[in-house]
Amino acid sequence: MAAPADTPDVLVTSRPLDEYCALFDLTRARLAALPGPLLDCPGGAAGLAAEARALGCRVIAVDPAYALPPPVVAAHALAARTSMAADLAARPSLHPPPGRRPDSYLRSWDRARRLFTADSAAHPQRYVAALLPRLPFADGAFALTLSGYLIFAYPELFGPERQLAALVELVRVTSPAGEVRVQPLHDGYGRRCGHLDALRYALGERRIATEVHRFPRPGDGRTRSVLVLRAADHRSRSV
Repeated sequence: MAAPADTPDVLVTSRPLDEYCALFDLTRARLAALPGPLLDCPGGAAGLAAEARALGCRVIAVDPAYALPPPVVAAHALAARTSMAADLAARPSLHPPPGRRPDSYLRSWDRARRLFTADSAAHPQRYVAALLPRLPFADGAFALTLSGYLIFAYPELFGPERQLAALVELVRVTSPAGEVRVQPLHDGYGRRCGHLDALRYALGERRIATEVHRFPRPGDGRTRSVLVLRAADHRSRSV
């Protein structure tokens, strides 16, 4: 995840493929079987695009930070790693690596950041500079869309109206046969979105079906939630 220039407090994270699978309740087999490309929005300095390519899955990552050179994005990600290290010590219950040592978890971020730096330099067309709620893609372009640690994590950046516009836009660029997965459903302090029901109702009025998918968190069995959005078509969803 990354930020536009006027929101410096949004972290540029460096999550690896395995963490994506754990956060969104996905498997490598499902990613390998996707009938079309996957959209990662926002992509930050993740290793997803590079790692998923080995599975035969094409990933397009979107982030406003990609307007910067890859080494600069990686430098922001390194700063975010320092912040994450401090937060892991202060608030371990808010973070995803149950049963893992913090140093091992952070090393997985280091590897993902290196993969991102090399892959974004070698394949810049896979990394698109854009900011929700406007994406430069055709309707139904992606078989699966993932959005992590942005729409609900930063309510000061995404208020209710912008959340709605962002979710509608993610559905617009996703195939009617596919789905959008969004997580977490809380902010950086663990406070759940208080207007989620109203937001889901507004999405329903735009012919977008939603489901809060709950599944056990790997390692400790605690429940994790992902908002899943699906639509029959992409017509007439202007917010």
